Order: sequence, then structure tokens, then C-alpha cells
Amino acid sequence: MTRSVESDAGFEEGRAQLSLGTAAARNLSTTTKSVPQMQGISSRWLLRVLPWVQVSGGTYRVNRRLTYTVGDGRITFSNTGSEVRVIPPELGELPILRGFTDTAVLETLADRFTQHEYSAGDVIVEAGQSADRVYLIAHGKLNKLGTGKYDDLTVLGVLADGEHFGDETLTGPASTWAYSIKALTRTTVLSLTREAFQEISARSETLRAHLDALAAAPAPARNKQGEAAIAVASGHTGEPTLPTTFADYELKPREYELSVAQTVLQVHTRVADLYNEPMDQIEQQLRLTIEALRERQENELVNNPEFGLLHNADLKQRIHTRSGPPTPDDLDELISRRRKTRFLLAHPRAIAAFGRECTKRGVYPQSTEVEGHAVLAWRGIPLLPCDKIPVTGTHTSSILALRTGEEDHGVIGLHQAGIPHEYQPSLSVRFMGISEKAIISYLVTAYYSAAVLVPDALGILEDVEVGN
Repeated sequence: MTRSVESDAGFEEGRAQLSLGTAAARNLSTTTKSVPQMQGISSRWLLRVLPWVQVSGGTYRVNRRLTYTVGDGRITFSNTGSEVRVIPPELGELPILRGFTDTAVLETLADRFTQHEYSAGDVIVEAGQSADRVYLIAHGKLNKLGTGKYDDLTVLGVLADGEHFGDETLTGPASTWAYSIKALTRTTVLSLTREAFQEISARSETLRAHLDALAAAPAPARNKQGEAAIAVASGHTGEPTLPTTFADYELKPREYELSVAQTVLQVHTRVADLYNEPMDQIEQQLRLTIEALRERQENELVNNPEFGLLHNADLKQRIHTRSGPPTPDDLDELISRRRKTRFLLAHPRAIAAFGRECTKRGVYPQSTEVEGHAVLAWRGIPLLPCDKIPVTGTHTSSILALRTGEEDHGVIGLHQAGIPHEYQPSLSVRFMGISEKAIISYLVTAYYSAAVLVPDALGILEDVEVGN
């Protein structure tokens, strides 16, 4: 005799449980568990590769040879809709107007600039034509083109937002353009003619006096880096009188004060007393808090306006990509501007964009080992990821090139080891007491900064397109 399916089901439901269920068994077991995990931890390569220098007095002074700066800054503009205007005081970035402070005259000069729009491929100036005006680049990217030995076209450089060319035409003798300028993208420029400038200078006594003083002042002797020259004789014979010299220093060297990142960690005594096995709750809370502090520290070293690397690179060490995405040519130019480039830092999306450009050309970068990790390298220089380098809303980023260490006059990190209640080098954990609500408080503090010892220790490839 056979039973129906329905009777079998009823039999299974009514059958007594023969063994202990897993839900009940877990009440008597110790589960295997992980320590608290944190998604916000990154590789923090910048903190790992920077050589850290002890700053016992809390301030680090960078003494340099005297440098003569001649109007090499970038110019800022304002706009109302599509109409662009140069901010008058920004005209002081032009070499001939460096140090000129007559606001009324600068306003008059700013009003005389005219706006021009160009499309990609348009030639703005052509070599051999009369050079009769200065151009300020409000927006866009341009190629500076010259002629090679065999009449071939050569890219002399890339100009972009805030830069200028042709300022020497305003006061010097009549001349022609020695190079051509061609727009790579849609471009907006402002121009001021030589005639308009001379008309304004003829009416302004202060401007004429400034230009006369500029012409009369002897140009100081300097080397190609702009430093005060040290006179040396070589290749002579006999007994000539040797030059006398000295190395001049900056009178007001820059000083870097250690910055601080702090937070107050709070843990209830009940948690610390009753739930401290098998893991120390205070230790785990402290571990995660320190990870967050270190992430903030690296972010500050990249982005802080006072000492962050993105804001402290010399303007002459900032270059632009030739097309948009980072190509092998762009990285070659970046690393060629300094000796002993130790590391390249880039956002992971910029590294991916570089990889795509290499693949297009059939170039396959090698890898190298850094602290036991295999990383991508270009010309033997490690290309390290750093997600603290921002990617803008226009999908552009930057790539940094660093020479590091005091001995090589490079980029260094600054900290102070040996501080009171030190938990890690230059990081302290200080007990602050227990509140009336039975909450334990700890002050967690990290001290740090960074210094660029000489301008060519740090270079930046700007406006790197990371979109596909």
C-alpha cells in the first residue's frame, strides 16, 4: 500500500527534530570575525615615498640663492556672459608692467584690450608677419610652432589659460613674429596693439616714468634658472685678473610651519568594559580614526593652498598636454624638466588614460617594483596612483613629477617625531578624561607639512583629459 504525496508532507512536518539547529548552536559558539573594515583606506603612496625630515622647532626655513623674477605669472580674467575682460591689476604679470601700481592707468589699459574668438586649427599669428600686439589667453589651448633646420614644422610649446605672448612688441623696436601660434581648441584671446599702448603711455606720466626706469636699470646677471650668477673664469691662459664673486641669498626665505589635523575620539566606558573581548574596542576605534587622519594628511599634502603640491609648483614647471589625454610625449617633456625624477603621481583615471594612449601607439610601458609592489613605470620612473589629485567637472586632472630628498634639493615631507604622547611618528593620542556621561575622550593629533626646496623639484602636467 502506498501513501499519497499529501500524507508524506504531513508526516515530515509532524516529525520530531533529531539534532540541534544551527541558529541555537550559534548561541554557544564563538564566531570567527574580522576586525572592523574601512573602505576609505587608499594606498597613500605619497606618504610612503616622501622622505620625512625632522622639524624640531615646528618651522622649516628654505634658504635659496637669490632669484630674479620677471613677470612669469599667469593672468586672471572676469566675464559677463560671453564678454571677457582682464582684471586690471593682473596686467602686472606682464614683464614690462611688473611693479607698476597706478590703478587708473591699468584700468585704461584693460579697457583697450579687444576680444577675439578662434576655432580649432585657426592660425592666430604667423611667423614672418609684423608683430604689433600682445595677446592674453583667456580660454583655450594653442601650439607655439617654429621652423626646424630643414624647414620642418616644430612644436616649441603649448600655451593655455592665463598665459600670454608678444608682450615684448609693445616697447621694443618694430619686429616680426619669430614663431606661429595655432589654436588647438576653441580659443578666446584678448589683444592690445602697440599703437594703443604707446598712446596711453604718452598721456600717462607714471607709466612713462616706469618704462624709463625699466629701460635704464641694468639687467642683473643671472643663470638660465633666474638665479643671481656666480662669476667664474675658465679656459684662460697666463695670469689674468680673476673675477670676484659671491653667492647671494634670498633676504626673505620661505618658512613652512607644521600643519595639524585633529579629532576627538569618544568611547563609552560601558563599551570599553563589557565588549572588549576578543578585540580591544578602543584599539579598533583608534586604528580607524588614525587611518582617516592619514587620508586627510595626504589630501592636504596635495591640495592645501599653503603647502600643497598642486598649489606650490613653479609656474615654469607647469606644462600642458599637446592634445588632451596624457601621451608618452607629454610625460617625456614633464620628466625632462628636472634631473632625477623619482616618482610620477597621478589619479587612477589619468593612469588609465595614459595606458589607452600607449596602447593606441603600440607602446607597452614596463613595470617596476616599489616597496615590494609591482607598479606601472615610464622610462623606469614609477607611475604611482593618488586618488587625492582631483578630477574636475570637465574630466581633467594633473600628473605630478617629483624629485625627492634634501640631498637632491627635492620635495620633502616635514614632521616632528618624539612629541608628547606619541603613538606613531608625529602623531599623538592624548587622554582627555571621562565626562559626566561616562564617555572616554582621546585627542588624536597629526602634525605634517611639505616643502619644495628648489622650483624644478616639482613639475605638473596640467589639463590632462581622463575621459574616453
